[in-house]
Amino acid sequence: MAGSDADGEGLACRHGASRRPAASSEREGEAAADRPEPLSTAEAPAKGAELPAWMRLYFYGMHGITLDVLVSSARLFARSPDLRMLGFSSPFRCLLHLLTHFALEKVYLQQRHCPSPFVFNFLLYPSAHVVLQTLAGQVLLLCLGGGLGGAAAPGALDLVLQYILALYHSQVFLKRFLRLRYRRQLQRQPQGASLAPPRTRAPAAAGGGRRRTRGLTGAEGAPSKGLPDLLRFLFYGMHGFLDEIFFTFFFNVLGQRDRATSGHTSLWSFFMYGSCSFMVEKLYFHLHYSRGWSTWKRVPIYVIFIYVWELSWGLGLRACGACSWDYSHYPLNFLGLITLMYLPGWIFLSVYQDLLSNVLWRVQYIPID
Repeated sequence: MAGSDADGEGLACRHGASRRPAASSEREGEAAADRPEPLSTAEAPAKGAELPAWMRLYFYGMHGITLDVLVSSARLFARSPDLRMLGFSSPFRCLLHLLTHFALEKVYLQQRHCPSPFVFNFLLYPSAHVVLQTLAGQVLLLCLGGGLGGAAAPGALDLVLQYILALYHSQVFLKRFLRLRYRRQLQRQPQGASLAPPRTRAPAAAGGGRRRTRGLTGAEGAPSKGLPDLLRFLFYGMHGFLDEIFFTFFFNVLGQRDRATSGHTSLWSFFMYGSCSFMVEKLYFHLHYSRGWSTWKRVPIYVIFIYVWELSWGLGLRACGACSWDYSHYPLNFLGLITLMYLPGWIFLSVYQDLLSNVLWRVQYIPID
């Protein structure tokens, strides 16, 4: 009997021991369920590589066109005030800007080898900037058939302006631009798993709690640690300048007998394109990741929104005498502010907008400490 009691106690102990790991594993499972899931690549701290060369060149060309528009608009407004705030640039200047910016980036990266930061920032780099910009101006004249002697030496005001732009370029633009990082590959989903749409939640867990699904797009569909909204707005505004300069340049080439040398835009286009593209990006996040709409199902929504946005801005600017476009001489126009003649262009830009949004998802900004 004693032996059987001992055996029974031993058996009970063994059963208890076998049950305890199971209970422990259940508690660990519940604790693991309560712990937040690992952050996706989109939400992790920026550890990507520097921006690829092609992307930096793209930014540099766009940034150069923006400076052209700002400077030319300010000069034109100083001579004859016009609320349309017209500015000018060209694809030729865009090409020169991306090359000179790329060269100046290499110069800027040599700062660490200079014993005196003051000498580098206020003498060496500005000198390189002025020389490269002067050479770029001469090259542009050669391309346009102006000859080597077609341009006078830069005046004192031009040199002062170039010096100020050099300080801006080194102390503001490059110092922050080179802190952008690009993730070439985002976290891959398990095979057969679908992307979590934005602003959706996972089904309730056994404990009754809800956990947000974290995947490629983070908790809200778009990466929570990507470019800040302000930087995205600035990017889209500068891209609006790029779009209009290229469009008006080629439109002038096709529509004029004389060889066109520049395209034009307006300072107001920066705010119009920047805000419109920013809102279309939000539509993309919602329609694609929440509703699962395909590209050609989203594009009509984009185009309708763009036309409404252009009409609204046109009415407001026209009331102030600042509207820079008039489509009254085009067929299929409404109030001279929108026209169906540009429908193919808006469709193309709508599709391209989605591509830009996907690329910007992979870009992160590391703030300056």
